[in-house]
Amino acid sequence: MLNQHSRRHFLSTASAAVTAMTVTNANAFAKTENNKPFKISLAQWSLNKPLFKKEIDNLDFAKIAKEKFGIDAVEYVNQFFKDKAKDEKYLAEMKKRTNDLGVTNVLIMIDGEGALGDKDEAKRTQAVENHYKWVQAAKFLGCHSIRVNAQTEKDGDYEEGKKLAADGLRRLAEYAKPLDVGVIVENHGGLSSNGKWLAETIRLANVANCGTLPDFGNFYEYDRYQGVTDLMPHAKAVSAKSYDFDENGNETKIDFPRMLKIVLDAGYHSWVGIEYEGNRLSPDEGIMATKKLLEKCMG
Repeated sequence: MLNQHSRRHFLSTASAAVTAMTVTNANAFAKTENNKPFKISLAQWSLNKPLFKKEIDNLDFAKIAKEKFGIDAVEYVNQFFKDKAKDEKYLAEMKKRTNDLGVTNVLIMIDGEGALGDKDEAKRTQAVENHYKWVQAAKFLGCHSIRVNAQTEKDGDYEEGKKLAADGLRRLAEYAKPLDVGVIVENHGGLSSNGKWLAETIRLANVANCGTLPDFGNFYEYDRYQGVTDLMPHAKAVSAKSYDFDENGNETKIDFPRMLKIVLDAGYHSWVGIEYEGNRLSPDEGIMATKKLLEKCMG
C-alpha cells in the first residue's frame, strides 16, 4: 500500500513519463512511422499457459516479446501481477525493463475487479473503485488504456444492462480522464459479445476516453465481422485473436484479410495485439504464426 507521499511521487513520476498518447488516442488514426498500415503488439494472454505454470514470469514478458518474437509493444493481463497494482517498486522494475529494451507498454487487461454493470448500486460503485488502482498503474507504466469488461447480470436485460454498464464505465472513465488513461471495453462474453449492444453502451457512456477493444473472436451467436464493424468507430485498440492455421499460414476460423480491411477502413492504424488462444500449436508457434499472418496482411 502506498502512503500519501509515495502516491504523490508515484503519480508525479507517471505524469512526467507519459506524453506520447492521450485519452482520446489521437495517434490511433495516424499512419505509423514506417508507413505500415498498423503496428503489432503482443497480448500477454497468448502466453497464459506458461505464465500460470510459473514457467515464465511477468517481469520477463517484455524481454520475451522483444527477443523471442521480435515484438516491441506489449499488452499486460492483471491476473499475472494482481497483487502488484499498488507496489511502486515492482511497477518501477516493470517500467525499467521495458524502457531498457525499447518496448512500449500499450495497455493492461483487467479482470476480476467486479461487475461495472452490477444491478446493485453499491457493488457497481465498488467495482468502479476497484479499478482505480489499475488506472494509476497504467499511468505509471505509460500504458494508454486499461481494458475492462462491461459485465452485467448473467443473461441480463438488454436495455437495463446497457444503462447499468454505461453508468459504471462513465464513472470510471471520468476518474481516468485527468490521468490521460483510456477505459476500453472488449467484447468478452455476456451482452458485450453482441457488437450492437456494446457500441450502444459506449455511446451511452459518452465520455471521450471510453472506447472499445474489438476482439476478432469472442462473438457468440453474433457475426464476428459485423461485430468488429460495429465496434471499430469507438476502437482505441484491436485484438487479433487466433486459434489455428492451415498449411498456407491462414487462420482457419477467422478471415484475417477481411477483418483487417474492416479495421483499416475505419481509419485505424495503431496497435493490433496478437492474442493466440489455440491448442494445437504451442504458444510460441501460435504467436509466430499470427505475427507472420499479420505481416502478410500488411502487404
